[in-house]
Amino acid sequence: MQAAIEEAQTGLAEGGIPIGSVIVYRGKIIGRGHNRRVQQGSAILHGEMDAFENAGRQLAEVYAESVLYTTLSPCAMCSGAIVLYGITKVVVGENLTFMGEEGWLKSRGVSVEVLQDPACIGMMQTFINTHPELWNEDIGQPDGNTAST
Repeated sequence: MQAAIEEAQTGLAEGGIPIGSVIVYRGKIIGRGHNRRVQQGSAILHGEMDAFENAGRQLAEVYAESVLYTTLSPCAMCSGAIVLYGITKVVVGENLTFMGEEGWLKSRGVSVEVLQDPACIGMMQTFINTHPELWNEDIGQPDGNTAST
């Protein structure tokens, strides 16, 4: 999780949204990323998506044996990629500031562990309070509703 937190801190330092993710295969990080929607002007470059992109093309067996760590509960888009690529375990830093699609992931056979890590919670609370418009844009909620759709 520490590597995912470091990715989130990098994203924040770049002027982006502080969400980080890493994909670990047999104890080694094969993909790391952070939310770069702002930095890249991207519609889809959430932390998990960036980690998948940076992991590159992998065999299905590699993803099936990998664990994805993310500082924040995965949204619908990132959860879809998790299921599509056969990730079977996700470790979430926190889900208090945003509850993603954890129930859906579990219904698809993905093991989800939530840490409620104080560093992850504090980073997101501070960001959301400081940049509410940017946060609402990132989760596709112009009205500020952070409930899962």
